[in-house]
Amino acid sequence: MNKISPWQARIIAFILGSLVPLAFAPYSYWPVVFVSITGLMLLLDQRSAKEGAKIGFLFAMGMYAFGISWIHVSMDLFGGMPTIATWSLMALLWTYLALFTLLVGYVSQRFKLTTYWQYGLFIPVVWLLFDWLRGHFLTGFPWLWLGYSQIDSPLAGFAPILGVQGVTLAILFICGCLTIAIKQQTWLKAGLTIGLIFVVGGFLKQQTYTEPQAPSQVALVQGNIDQNLKWEDEHLWPSLKLYYQLSQIQQPLDLIIWPESAIAALEFNVEPFIVRLNKDMKDRETSLITGIIEYRRPENTYYNTLIAVGDTPFEHGYEPNHTNRYAKHHLLPIGEFVPFEEWLRPLAPYFDLPMSSFNRGDYVQPNLQTKQNKLAPAICYEIAYSEQLRQNIQADTSMILTVSNDAWFGDSNGPHQHLEIAQMRALEFGRPVLRATNTGITAFIDHQGKITSRAEQFKTQVITQEVIPMQGHTPYGRFGSWPLIIFVSAIFSLCIWRFYSSN
Repeated sequence: MNKISPWQARIIAFILGSLVPLAFAPYSYWPVVFVSITGLMLLLDQRSAKEGAKIGFLFAMGMYAFGISWIHVSMDLFGGMPTIATWSLMALLWTYLALFTLLVGYVSQRFKLTTYWQYGLFIPVVWLLFDWLRGHFLTGFPWLWLGYSQIDSPLAGFAPILGVQGVTLAILFICGCLTIAIKQQTWLKAGLTIGLIFVVGGFLKQQTYTEPQAPSQVALVQGNIDQNLKWEDEHLWPSLKLYYQLSQIQQPLDLIIWPESAIAALEFNVEPFIVRLNKDMKDRETSLITGIIEYRRPENTYYNTLIAVGDTPFEHGYEPNHTNRYAKHHLLPIGEFVPFEEWLRPLAPYFDLPMSSFNRGDYVQPNLQTKQNKLAPAICYEIAYSEQLRQNIQADTSMILTVSNDAWFGDSNGPHQHLEIAQMRALEFGRPVLRATNTGITAFIDHQGKITSRAEQFKTQVITQEVIPMQGHTPYGRFGSWPLIIFVSAIFSLCIWRFYSSN
């Protein structure tokens, strides 16, 4: 690859990066990621640190330009900005995210080692270190972590052990082996190593780490409320009536789920409705969880909240300010809080969206309790933060609940990628995931990360299913990312030591 000119290498890097999104939902051509990352490693071969940075940057620009372009849908539909402004903001986001892969290219070429060390160990751990940084810096953006692309491959078996980034590391090791094989024609060793990784992953994927509990009958309600009408005052009661009617299901149910902000109003303004709903659910011996906007008068603060009503372990099921609720912690920039709002809010309607002044709930909160289950909740974007969810999952937590309103992103790849992330959480923690959304994709996911039932997008629909709750801990649920952090840190330090000791 060193015979390719710098400009040719940069163009190829961009093309290789643009292929990566094909490995993710809704396409799910998971082998593509091995072609792209191996190609990137080969392009970096024998390049300077400066040139490596450019190659890494352009690879990431291709990946994000095609992988998260769906974000612009919310700006186009609800932003009130000219198209050129929308795409300028998108370009800024891609550039910011690409800086982390720029650093991968720079650092990996700044400390050059022998072929086996460079591609088999150093580049994989450098990628993971900067991937972690991307997932946490300035609230983080862990979207398109490579491990998510393998939800249907044997490598997904590493998720309950090491989390999604353990899957990412397996991908990078395989790509490193392929790179070494191409450079040194050691195909037998590479084939055996790669085969071993896939076999171990496949074996682990068949294991169950948590214990099944008594089944529960659950209904997920997808109201399909038009986002342009959702926050209009005159549409509030028709919306509540729709959700109430959709929940009048004849079969016995243990739990009904409404999506994020299904009740698009302040809690105290609709208290009579909630009291009536609570009584109805108690009479039917059913629990119901819904999204709502919580207002705390003493602090004059607002929260994106889930509340449980009906047949719960609490005597009255629901009372104003009852504790059986969850307030979203990880808020979405612009959508739920506006950084530098004094300057940004006046610029365009996009920076002044409805309910964009929320406060954060606590990082760790009690599980939501229904009549027979404890659920660890994650509202919308929070499902992408596995460590936060891990801190909220106890041994007796039986299900994961995630609610969302992906109507902001229309008929794009965003909701499909969001669902794929939820599948990975189910696999990591060995628990079923209940995913309720306003317009889709509402779905039941079992403890192995498989979608067992899903609603059609943009259709008013209720789906019901018998769900098998699971309790206990997977290895990842017990130890989190610490084994991986220790391993990656040790390998990185060893590589740096080896570099300086040989120079």
